[in-house]
Amino acid sequence: MSFEDFVRHARRYPNLLSADQRKQLAAGQAPSALFIGCSDSRVTPSHITGAEPGTLFELRTAGNVVPKYSPDSGSSEMGTIEYAVLQLGVPDIIVCGHSHCGAVTALTIAGRGLDELPALCTWLGTGTQVATEPEDTAVRTESKRHLRSQLDVLREYPFIRDRVESGRLRLHGWFYEIDTGLVYVAPQSAEDEDFLPL
Repeated sequence: MSFEDFVRHARRYPNLLSADQRKQLAAGQAPSALFIGCSDSRVTPSHITGAEPGTLFELRTAGNVVPKYSPDSGSSEMGTIEYAVLQLGVPDIIVCGHSHCGAVTALTIAGRGLDELPALCTWLGTGTQVATEPEDTAVRTESKRHLRSQLDVLREYPFIRDRVESGRLRLHGWFYEIDTGLVYVAPQSAEDEDFLPL
């Protein structure tokens, strides 16, 4: 699709929703989940989940990175998570990684090829990585490991930990394979367990 295709669709969009749907959306939102995914253009949360407008609150970052909890940082990512959980009261959070991830590839090879992107290097924390070659070009193993670490970071947010422990919030790790279209779910327990098809 080209930019002109986007414009044509945007012009048609008002007619794709009924007046009642638009009125309901304008009245407020009550999403069923927060979806934290990668900014990669091949990963489209509403296509993966089938979510209708108003049902999925989205946070997309390079490499589906969840920043460490630091309430004074002013991070827009942290503010988005805070708003979804504390204000909107989402009952579920999905952190979704994917195959063929450029950010995970950069992490795996310690930032190789990102010399001109210092902000991205800082965001990904490439300076702390040990350079290795990916096990496969789709970086499946590395991306799943990265997804688990983002879930671990999220569990350290005090307001998330409290809600998970009280049963008001559930965390889910999903892994989307671009080349097959399949979605896998991260196991809740031991790290050596395989991801299973959703």
